Amino acid sequence: MAFNTQRLQFSGHSGATLSARLDLPNAPLRAYALFAHCFTCSKDLPAARRIAAELAREGIAVLRFDFTGLGSSEGEFASTNFSSNVADLLSAADYLRQHYEAPAVLIGHSLGGAAVLAVAGDIPEVRTVATIGAPADVGHVLKNFGTSLEEIDKNGEADVDLAGRTFLIRKQFVEDTRAHRIKDAVGRLKKPLLVLHAPLDHTVGIENATEIFVAAKHPKSFISLDKADHLLTDPEDAAFAGRIISEWLTRYLAADTPQATGPVEHVHVRETGEGKFQNSVQAGGHRLFADEPESVGGLDSGPSPYDFLAIALGACTSMTLRLYAHKQLKLGRIGVDVSHTKIHAKDCEDCTETERGDSRKIDRFARVISIEGEVSEELREKIVEIAGKCPVHRTLEAAAKIETVVK
Repeated sequence: MAFNTQRLQFSGHSGATLSARLDLPNAPLRAYALFAHCFTCSKDLPAARRIAAELAREGIAVLRFDFTGLGSSEGEFASTNFSSNVADLLSAADYLRQHYEAPAVLIGHSLGGAAVLAVAGDIPEVRTVATIGAPADVGHVLKNFGTSLEEIDKNGEADVDLAGRTFLIRKQFVEDTRAHRIKDAVGRLKKPLLVLHAPLDHTVGIENATEIFVAAKHPKSFISLDKADHLLTDPEDAAFAGRIISEWLTRYLAADTPQATGPVEHVHVRETGEGKFQNSVQAGGHRLFADEPESVGGLDSGPSPYDFLAIALGACTSMTLRLYAHKQLKLGRIGVDVSHTKIHAKDCEDCTETERGDSRKIDRFARVISIEGEVSEELREKIVEIAGKCPVHRTLEAAAKIETVVK
């Protein structure tokens, strides 16, 4: 199953603009998930991208975003803390609720796992929670500060080296971190929980998974990530985590949930806010993009409107031929190439004299049908005749009426 990634922005807890990615399946949607990244990481961490991609391929739309002050998001990291991360998660859930569907799934990696455990009870639509390498105690992150922790307690702030990058950490961060009791939140969760952890995780030890699992009520599940490291730097480890989460979700995302059904009765097109022309398209349970080529200012993220017309003609032609083939013809595999141009009416060889006298340009669709195997001249004529009976062909040749209402 293919998927598309949209670049989005929304306001975080402090009003800062947060940068996000929404990975949307092109086929029927099972649910929306909200992904929280690890401490000082970003939404574009390779593991986060890979896990989101695996879920999107299995029908789970995933919103991943940069917390305030991190990645491409606005705001000052030094003014944030664990509580602000939780508040940003609530803002992200509100954004999904207003523009798409509220998240039914929360997924958190490392400290992001602790954050989703803390916030799950405040998002009523959440049905399941999954954590990856999560600490059982938020204060676990302070172990990474080393001797800088003493400087923070003494001077109120200090520069802390974390994974090769320097961050200004203030005392309010430390105090806020020490105040949270994640295992209490786990005990109140009352939602299915999946705990994924690697036994050889040297950043957040496997004992954290044990504490979370013991504190949780059933239903709960544990999956070992075997020899994976904390950041799931091996793409196969991240892909495995994504597939496991997707499979586990099948037990808890019932077919009658709004997120799982959700097809529209008609084609719905809406601007995404990305680029000049990009629109998201929903047809039934199918989702894709419409766009324009880069040469005319688009992002080239999907077919153009005229491409969609050509797709409709080509697909309808193939389907019509196959329908007749089942009844009276023996045809090999069918292929249809369609191109679109605009020509002057006077140059149209198939037009009537009245039509050629029109000074306007007309649309011309060139259709080339290929059939695997031998095709006799008699069969060629029959194929052309049947292709002309394609409903889309007839619609394009007729003068269709379009009713427009603005509301």
